Order: sequence, then structure tokens, then C-alpha cells
Amino acid sequence: MTVKDVDIAFVWEPEADRSLGLPDYATAGAAGADLRANLPDRGTLTLEAGARALVPTGLRLAIPDGYEVQVRPRSGLALKHGITLPNAPGTIDSDYRGPLGVIVMNAGDAPFEICHGDRIAQMVVAPVVRGRFSVADTLPDTARGKGGFGSTGRG
Repeated sequence: MTVKDVDIAFVWEPEADRSLGLPDYATAGAAGADLRANLPDRGTLTLEAGARALVPTGLRLAIPDGYEVQVRPRSGLALKHGITLPNAPGTIDSDYRGPLGVIVMNAGDAPFEICHGDRIAQMVVAPVVRGRFSVADTLPDTARGKGGFGSTGRG
């Protein structure tokens, strides 16, 4: 498989800690680049069980037309602490230029502390395919038909 490079431009928010660097890929085979918490006063944020918060990254970005950025949870935080993103995957559209924040939720049973610089999520750059929508008189038949949730069985 050949990996395609897409240029994503970033600017720092005025109060951001630039020493944290831009999002980066932890390994050569990683699909997601890590996003870091860039907290005011370089402090911490305690997320109580069941709570959610918008965590700043200190960045704004420009995504090329024809692409989006998806924001996804980090699997280690989800497994070990119940930390997830309630709208995962979150979509950042190519025409958005506001601050890049991550909605983080504590689905665990204990408070969780997010520290300045912690990796809180990952971003994946993806091509966009747009549908053309229309109304039809009928829909073509399929083997599944109208079968809904659980209709294909278990296992």
C-alpha cells in the first residue's frame, strides 16, 4: 500500500505552548497523528466520572478541499481509564478555521486528570466522498431487505 501525503497547515493560538509541537505520528505505520492537550497556564484538568470537557490543542488548521480530519479516541486511554470521545469520530471540515478542540468524556468510574501535554486523541486525514441525493419511487431488493438491528444473527 502506498501512503499519500496531504499538506495540513497549522497556526498556533496566541496563548498556546508551542514547545508541545504539532501533531505527529508515533510510528511509521500509524494512521493517526497524536493530538496533545494544550491547557491554559500549563495546568491540569480533572474530568470527573461521567463528565466531558472541551480540551484545547492550541491549534487551528487548514484542511485541503476534498479532505476532512477525523478525531478519534486513543485506545489505551479508552481501555485503561474509560476516556473516550462522545462524538467519535469527530469530523473537521475543510472550511473550518476555528480552534481545534477535542471533546473528551470520562466513561470510567473514577476521576481522570488530563495534564498539559498529554496525548488525548488522534487525528486521521481522510478523503471526502459526497453523495448525490434524490427521491426514488422504489428501492432495489437485497438479500437482507428490511432486516434491522441484529437481523443478520449473532457471531
